[in-house]
Amino acid sequence: MTKAELVAQMAKAAGSSKSSAEKAMNAFVGSVFESLRKGKRVTISGFGTFCVGKRAARNGRNPRTGKEIAIPSAKVPRFKPARSLKTHVK
Repeated sequence: MTKAELVAQMAKAAGSSKSSAEKAMNAFVGSVFESLRKGKRVTISGFGTFCVGKRAARNGRNPRTGKEIAIPSAKVPRFKPARSLKTHVK
């Protein structure tokens, strides 16, 4: 499902216009981005939790040359689905 399809489905379910549904979607995504940027968790009951994880520094190889390279540590977004989402998908 693409963002446009999700916006259309949200508009239909809420009985509103696509433009207002798109504004709501953009506000939601922006809020999640901002919270994760600040290092906060975002928990949506029955859906899951978005959080920031840390990936340790490690050594890797350049696939073209085979030369060993150092990969620095990084912060990465993570999502942990809620139990109800997991059971609904099964």
